[in-house]
Formats: sequence, C-alpha cells, structure tokens
Amino acid sequence: MTYDALRQSSGTVSGESDLWCTYAAVRTLAWLGRTGDLPAPETVASFLASRQNADGGFAWSAGMSSDAWATYYCTQALADLPEGSRGTLRASSSDWVRSTAHADGGFAMTPGQTSDVWATYYAVRTLVEIYGERPPEGLPGWLAALQAADGGLAWSPAHAKDGTSDARACYYAVTAWSTATGGRGPLPWDRERLVNWLQDRQSPAGGFTFQEGDGTDCLWATFRAVSALSRLGEAPRDREACVAWILARLRPGGSFTRWPGYPVTDVWAAFCAVGALRELGAALDGVADGVVGTLLTFRTAHGGFTYRTPELASDVLTTSAHLLAGRLSGTAARQALEWTESCMLPNEDGIMYMPGRGSEVRCTLWALSAGAFADDAPARARIAHWLTGAIQNPDGGFGYWEGRASDMVSTSSAAEILHRSGGTGVTGSLRGIAAYVATCETAPGRYANVPGGRPTLRATLQALRALRRSAGADAEHVREALARHRVRGGGYADVDNRVPDLLSTYEAVLTADTFGIEWDAGHLTRFLDSVRTADSGFAWTPLMPTSGGPLADCLGRRLELRLAPERHPLPPLALS
Repeated sequence: MTYDALRQSSGTVSGESDLWCTYAAVRTLAWLGRTGDLPAPETVASFLASRQNADGGFAWSAGMSSDAWATYYCTQALADLPEGSRGTLRASSSDWVRSTAHADGGFAMTPGQTSDVWATYYAVRTLVEIYGERPPEGLPGWLAALQAADGGLAWSPAHAKDGTSDARACYYAVTAWSTATGGRGPLPWDRERLVNWLQDRQSPAGGFTFQEGDGTDCLWATFRAVSALSRLGEAPRDREACVAWILARLRPGGSFTRWPGYPVTDVWAAFCAVGALRELGAALDGVADGVVGTLLTFRTAHGGFTYRTPELASDVLTTSAHLLAGRLSGTAARQALEWTESCMLPNEDGIMYMPGRGSEVRCTLWALSAGAFADDAPARARIAHWLTGAIQNPDGGFGYWEGRASDMVSTSSAAEILHRSGGTGVTGSLRGIAAYVATCETAPGRYANVPGGRPTLRATLQALRALRRSAGADAEHVREALARHRVRGGGYADVDNRVPDLLSTYEAVLTADTFGIEWDAGHLTRFLDSVRTADSGFAWTPLMPTSGGPLADCLGRRLELRLAPERHPLPPLALS
C-alpha cells in the first residue's frame, strides 16, 4: 500500500478541532513541560468544556452522548493546561463515570454497554487521577480475566477466551491496575507470560506491532508496548534498537511520522514518540523544540487542534459527505476517492476517520457509500474479512473500532457493509449481528443503541435494517416506529414526536425505502424547508439557525435528491 495521496491532501477539510487531537497535543506539551508555549490556552479550555453534557460526562462532539473515552480526554487535557486558563466546568464528571461501572467489575463506555478495557482504563484514570476517588473492589478480578492463552491481554474477558491479545489492551489493563493500586497491589496476571508476550511484539528493526502476525511496526504500538512494560518494571529486549527506531521516524527540524513509508508528521506520531521516549528514559531535549513548533501549527480557529496543519487536515467523513452531496466531480472527485482509499492502517483493512488512527466501522461505510474501492473487489473482500475476522465482538455486534464494545450504529453499519460484500463467508457474522440486536430490544419492535439503554427511533430503525440484512425483520415494526415518531409539521423525532431532526428523518426515509413502505413527500418537503439555511445548507433541527456543516448538508442534499423526479436512492448512512 502506498500513502502518496496523504502527502498533499486531496480530501476535504472540515476546519474543525478534534477532541482526540486536542488531548494528544496538550498531553505531549505537558510531557515536554511546554504548555506555557501554548498561545491563548483558555481557548483550548473553552473547546474542551463545550463537549460537556448536562449529565456531567463529555462527548466526542457537541450533541453526541457522553462516553468514558471523551470524558477522560477532556478532563485530563483540562488538568494539563496552565493554571488560570482552565475555566470552570458545569458539573463534576465523577458521578457520570461511576454510572458506567459494570456489574462484572469493569467499566462500559456508556451506561448499559458491555464492559471493555478501553472504557475501564479511561474510567479508572478519570476517577483516581482527576477526582482522587477509588475504583470498585471488583476491578482486579475483571482485569485478571483479560489474560488470554498466549499470555497477552485481550479487550474483554470474552475476547480473552478466544486468545485475542493486543498491545493496546495490555497497556490499558496494566495502566488501570497501576493507577488503581499505585503499582503496589498484587499483579492479577501471570507476569512472566505477559512480559514475554509484550517483548515478543518487538521486531528486529526495533519497533513493535499490536498483535502477533502484524507486518508493520508502528509508533502507536511501540508506545503502548513500552509503556505497559515500564509499568511492569520491564523494558524491551533491545532498548537501544527501540530508541533508534523511534528516532528514525523524526523528520529533519520537525516532528515524527507513524511508521516507515508513511509521509505525514501528525499529532498522534508526536504523542506516541514523546510518550515512548519518556518511558524508555531517553533524552528529549534534542527533539522538543521541533515537536512543539510542529504541534502549534496544528491549532485551528476553533481553539483546539487537528491532526496536521488545518489546511491539509482532511477527514473521511467530510470527504465522503462532499462526494455524496455531489460537491466534487471529475478530477477532484477521483483525487478525493484516491485519498480516502489511502486512509488505512498497514495492519488493518478498514478505513480511518483521520489518517493514522484506527479504522472505524461507521467511517468505512461512509467511504464505501461515496464510491471508495468501487472497482477493487479484492479491497472490498479485505474489508469484509476485517469485519468478520478481526473486529466482530464475542456478543456478535460491532463497536466503533477494534476492541470497543458493541453499539447499534456500528453494528448496523457492519451489516450494510457485509450485505454489500455478499458471499458465504459472512453468514456466521450476520447470525452474530442478529443475536446482538436481540439483546438491545426493550419491547417488541423497540430497540436501544446498547443493551439496557433507552429505546429511540434511530436505534430502532438501525436494528430493524440490521435484522433485514441478517435474520429478517417485520415491516410492521417499521411502520409502528415511524408512526410513533412522526412529527405532524414535518420530519421525525428520535425521542417522542415533538422536535424533528435531520438524522432521524434521513433514517426514517431510508428505512421506509429499505422495507418498501410508502411515505409522504409533502411531509418530507415541509421538514426540509424548516431546516434549510440561508446559505443553502441544512441545520440538524429547525431550532438551529445555521448549517450543521458538511455532514448535515450531505444528508439534506440526499433527501432533496430522493424527492427529485429521478428518485435517487439514499445511501445507508448513520452517524449516531
């Protein structure tokens, strides 16, 4: 795989700050003792605080539900900012974090979801390091159950039964144990087997991979592996080779790239390289100025950071939205698709939201819907294999990325991708999807995003579409859901039937079409008129005066095309 398309981006730039990027940038500056170099740190604090919801938790972006991932990143980044610039949060997050505690001793990403090691790591660090509280007593037992037969640690106790170990899971588990016990409690795993598994991930070149069988060393894997070893009082078998491999990723006068052959210095590479060098006890004086100078060029006008200089920081969702809305054509469209197709990690076959981070199911569906790999059957087959062989969870569902617990958005997206790929190899995965969907049913024909969650229109429609792609679904349940959430003045509401929104209305029409159910064109037209903005964009709800950005404009435009005489079909898109 080549990454030439990433060097000078041909994707589409949103211009927005990203939470993960902002956390990584601030954390790296803090490790280097250079947060004082940050201009107007109060604007970073304002961006982070804007992600807090009324329940006390934080979300990846404004309007989304709280999760443990976003809550840790926001609270830790705020704590790392210089005193006097952090502002005041509306509420403490500790109560919300405790609401994600699972009965099995771990933590879930959101209340009601299955526990996983990502969420457990974030929750424990937030409770202990940010709020000075104690984790639940059942945590050691849950952590102990993560050790797989190969000696490594897996994403969850259920994953461990199948022997799925990963360097990231090892880091998250070991750090949760170290944070909870101060590194002094009894180790809940066979230490020798765990250390050997981690050390075995180092290649002769000096770097590390995530899993056994991966072919390309990467800074993310290297940082996680050496950090886990450090917390266990150990080091790589060849420390000097590891340091040399990391420093070989340094671009002259600047920062780091993620793996050999990857051309872009980005915020994740800086975060991983500085973090790994710290854990290895290597000197940072020679790289600090270049890293800090590069990171500061990643600031956006919105106060936070993106992954590279903002004018080149394309992302897959924005690029796909422009393609699907018909805003790109000819050479520009071909270049955008080429860029999108290059957004894959060397050891994964899904498509990333931003280059250099993990592949995501939802983003992969958006990219395929926009035309990525349309003429590349082997690539589509690799994506299907990635879904069926690598990231389907033991409960049959899918999470946003590998190791994250299942949710309905991701599971429905996976079902659509597998439906497109066809073939006998997906049959078992589709049965698993049907089994997961059943666990989210709260009443006949009503579904939540996660087991134990609140039923909503979007989760219900996503579930019913996933069932149609797997085990079959009753169209009458669709009719009942649409009638229940239909807003008289136009559009559909996710909860009850009072305030319609663009996401719910898009999925209502999409699901009606999928099941061959007629819908009222006049009703849809009235809704689109209520969310169309002065600049010909679309708002997320009639209560918003301005465009919701490229994703909202894409969904609105596709609904307009559905109303056109040609009756253009709706691509099977979902966001939340």
